[in-house]
Amino acid sequence: MAKPLYKVIFLNHGKVYELYARKVASSTLWGFTEVGELVFDVHDGLVVDPTEERLRDEFGTARILHLPMQSIIRIEEVEKKGKSAIRDAETGENVVTPFPLPAKPR
Repeated sequence: MAKPLYKVIFLNHGKVYELYARKVASSTLWGFTEVGELVFDVHDGLVVDPTEERLRDEFGTARILHLPMQSIIRIEEVEKKGKSAIRDAETGENVVTPFPLPAKPR
């Protein structure tokens, strides 16, 4: 049986983070939730998702995140991994924007 996959949405410094993890539990630190075994996309080709790269740079070395309970917006158990995101908390717009694609040749 495959390990469960969780989509964790939380608030951090005025931004809403959406990331995926294999482990979510109550922390031994009072008032915190443990989020561990973070899941990131592995790209072998030239196409790179800048949001995924930024999340990997920020959280890639963390074994377990201890998130304050009041910062967690939602935790969902999902079937498969979707797209991770970093959004502005007030406007909901993506903070990390992808590179513009070149125009199609005529």
